Amino acid sequence: MNGLHLIGDLTGCRCDPQLLLDGESFRAKCLEMVSASGLTTMDATFHTFDGGGFTGTVVLAESHLAIHTWPERQGLTLDVYVCNYSADNSAKARKLFEQLVEHFQPTEIAKHEVERGEHMLMEPLNATTGFYIRADKQIGEWQTKFQKMQIYDTPHYGKIFRLDGFNMTSEKEEFVYHENLIHPALTAHAAPKKVLVIGGGDGGSSEEALKHPTVEQVTMVEIDADVITVAKEHFRAVHNGVFDNPKLQVRIEDGMKFVRDTHEKFDLVAMDLNDPVGPAAALYSAEFLQQIRATLAPGGALTLHLGSPVAQPARVAELAQRLNGLFRIVRVYTMYIPLYGSLWAMAVCSDKLDPKAFTADEIDRRIEARKMQELRYYNGETHEGVFALPNFVRDLVTPARLKQPARGRRLGVVRAAVK
Repeated sequence: MNGLHLIGDLTGCRCDPQLLLDGESFRAKCLEMVSASGLTTMDATFHTFDGGGFTGTVVLAESHLAIHTWPERQGLTLDVYVCNYSADNSAKARKLFEQLVEHFQPTEIAKHEVERGEHMLMEPLNATTGFYIRADKQIGEWQTKFQKMQIYDTPHYGKIFRLDGFNMTSEKEEFVYHENLIHPALTAHAAPKKVLVIGGGDGGSSEEALKHPTVEQVTMVEIDADVITVAKEHFRAVHNGVFDNPKLQVRIEDGMKFVRDTHEKFDLVAMDLNDPVGPAAALYSAEFLQQIRATLAPGGALTLHLGSPVAQPARVAELAQRLNGLFRIVRVYTMYIPLYGSLWAMAVCSDKLDPKAFTADEIDRRIEARKMQELRYYNGETHEGVFALPNFVRDLVTPARLKQPARGRRLGVVRAAVK
């Protein structure tokens, strides 16, 4: 069970000696401390021994408190344990422990904190497959007006940010997603000036967009202000202080409403959103995608993620076909995203911009000319590479009018995919 165990040996207590002798007298004070710490008493038993000293146990809704005194040694032992399975009660346990220490005024304290258990973060990819990440502890959990947010500390990825039970971003590998969402389209654009990020409250996409020196303004439209608050406090490794950049304009509102009402034109619109299920599904509708198309400046592009062609092939195919019905140029590209546990598909959509037309050398020259720093994934070779689609992905995303009849080797590929 996940939790925090606080164990203390207190010696040389300078309190009134009577406090170490009478358990029943201490009972009321102890329950008062429990309440003040925010923990919940279910039951309590205190027993005073003949000859001095007492033992007390408080059963908490969160677990327990145990205390045993040795008046002859001017000391006592404390044992405070709280479960952290559904919520993090660590701060409450530490507050209770500190109150007890202050009450008995020891001259020496031997204290041990033991993190108990671990979290197995399960990430379903579809109804029959998924993966897990082990976390050492949960840092926090909040229910906002729109979604459930969780932060965990993990040995492999550092801090992980989850929404409604799904991994969103992490400290150590966020660059894989954010660089691929932004740079293939924005580097292919000759001189991008205005960028719109729909969602993206962790700041990672905005930070990548502002690595392009011609970008004068990034507008982030995030519906949930709490996401930004959490990102500022816990995920500087993701946003790198972008919220302090005067080129970033943050709007707390519905992205659909903003796109519908705006008269601005953007060189890039990046949809940095949850998967297209539930309330987010409307943001992937043909109607909304057409509205985004209308906000693009000449030569502008839309980028978005489509999901996993391995775990959600039907979803990827459906979105690709929808986009092909709206834009003249739709370039689907793939990369493996560690935090998502699978090959992932994204797309650049435009009526004029074709990122696949650029060679690796041309992209590298633009990166050098723009003095783009701290690119951990993106370069000329990866730009070319992500657009080189495996046959099974090509089959999913190629418009029906362009598909060729399967023959020979291709039939073998189709059979392997079905199998």
